[in-house]
Amino acid sequence: MNPDFIRLKSLEGELKLSHKNKNYGITVSTAEFVIHKPHVNYFIRFADMVSIVPYEAPGGGRMAVRHKRRGGAELATANPSRDTYRIFVRGATVHNRSGRFDIGPMEFVLPIHRDLLELVAQYSGMELFR
Repeated sequence: MNPDFIRLKSLEGELKLSHKNKNYGITVSTAEFVIHKPHVNYFIRFADMVSIVPYEAPGGGRMAVRHKRRGGAELATANPSRDTYRIFVRGATVHNRSGRFDIGPMEFVLPIHRDLLELVAQYSGMELFR
């Protein structure tokens, strides 16, 4: 596990499953979904989740995403996986070293293990297609 992950101090609902590796992590509770990255956590309430759809990188190759804001940039890369999904949300809460703040509509692209996806479907009220 990456030592730069910020610890979760509070989590809505009951913790169901958490998975972390060196680049990212995912925690699922009965009320929210948390994406962990070094130095930042994204809290997504199931009520704010619009959809989760399978994602395939254009050309089927390695994915790279760059985000620039106010002089800073974030670059995320991943190898293609059949378990990669695009998550659309109406809003989320960001927790970083500067504090916590709400953000508007967002889109996340990340690999999600089938067990985690089934929990998200169960507690969010979304239907999982096989």
